[in-house]
Amino acid sequence: MSQYSEEVNTMDEKLASLFQPDTLLSTQYFDNLRRNTLLEPEKRLMLALLEDAIHSFQDNLSPQTARKKKLFDETEDWIVEMGGDWIFSFDHVCEALGFSPEYVRQGLLRWKEKHRPKRLEAQPWEENKLAG
Repeated sequence: MSQYSEEVNTMDEKLASLFQPDTLLSTQYFDNLRRNTLLEPEKRLMLALLEDAIHSFQDNLSPQTARKKKLFDETEDWIVEMGGDWIFSFDHVCEALGFSPEYVRQGLLRWKEKHRPKRLEAQPWEENKLAG
């Protein structure tokens, strides 16, 4: 194969890649962020805190125990609290990592609504029915 045809193939591959959708898993994004931009220990800690909060939020949406429900509730409270001035508040952590806190917050709350269990709640009169 000539050098010209190799260059054309390379150019074709580059052009084709422009039209492929970019899909990125959150773990890939966080790994890339950690590897390329986070050198300061404080930011590594903030990233670990945010990752843990996201995992706790998602893993405990349908808790099976009181402990997991409490963990979910505390994590959700941390996420929805706006304007906290504590160094490890959700807003401050997101901003320090270069994320828009409102964008991340809204994404997590939309995820919650989408994945919330669809339980049919009994009507009050159905709970008190007697056999007969």
